[in-house]
Amino acid sequence: MRARLFGDATIIASITALVLLSPGHVSPGHASTDSTISVACGTPLTANEIDDVVELSDTSTLTDSGLPRLEAAVDRHRQITEILVAHRDWRGLFSIGLNAVEYEAVLPLQRDPAALPDRTWSPEVSYDLLARYLRNVHAEFTGTPTDPAWANYFALTKQCSSSPARVAMAGYNAHLTVDLAHAVDSSGTNPENIPDFYRIVDSIAVKGDSIVTLTKSLYNGDLGPLWRFYFVGEGLDLLVGNDQPSRTLLRAADSGYNTITLAHGFALQNPQVRGATEQQIDGLWRVTDSALQVLSDLGGL
Repeated sequence: MRARLFGDATIIASITALVLLSPGHVSPGHASTDSTISVACGTPLTANEIDDVVELSDTSTLTDSGLPRLEAAVDRHRQITEILVAHRDWRGLFSIGLNAVEYEAVLPLQRDPAALPDRTWSPEVSYDLLARYLRNVHAEFTGTPTDPAWANYFALTKQCSSSPARVAMAGYNAHLTVDLAHAVDSSGTNPENIPDFYRIVDSIAVKGDSIVTLTKSLYNGDLGPLWRFYFVGEGLDLLVGNDQPSRTLLRAADSGYNTITLAHGFALQNPQVRGATEQQIDGLWRVTDSALQVLSDLGGL
């Protein structure tokens, strides 16, 4: 299998048809948004901390370019993560894993010219991906509209009876299904960049265990079953009652969700199909979220 982190998300999307055909499947979870900006299932942030998150997530003040801009954005996200985790604020459930792989996988690779020789495109695609999340954090903490997939995530972070792992995966769904495709587009990715694209996602896969460990230790959210779910077939029987889909989906893993996302990103670059592609991306994250909710309801997440 290619990149574990991205490959894992791929199989979630692949079970979509099974979920939609199963009785009682649910729509993407949307929790009440009545909670104040200061708290999401943890202890309240102070007014100064909220101001810090707003300032740190403001990408309009990141005026550099290339690797320095990416490094600055990663550092800002680290500071946001520290604030959220200190309060065990559930909005940190996605941030804690993202922060880990940024430092353990993305930055070391981006700093190595021998690994990524295109010094213009490679930091741009990583920055564009992170910046989309930062802009949504900024919107969340300023009370302005977030993108639909992130609105779903932030709503779930305030639904304290949910499984923390379920909430975290809503963030990874938004990041991998929606934001990565748009980052492929906005960074001007071309066919020559494809090998480096896979180097980046493969580097993330190597450090994917940090996501499981930190989510468990800091939020008591167990993503381990989700990882095992794909590699040894655990959990699929919860959906369908026999092991045939397990074998089918494990074979499908080799195509990789990163490949689906890359194709969507290239399609977004074509004005003739951009609108239809945006609809496909929107539909994919929603149905993937439905699959996650079913798994959570059945005790698989």
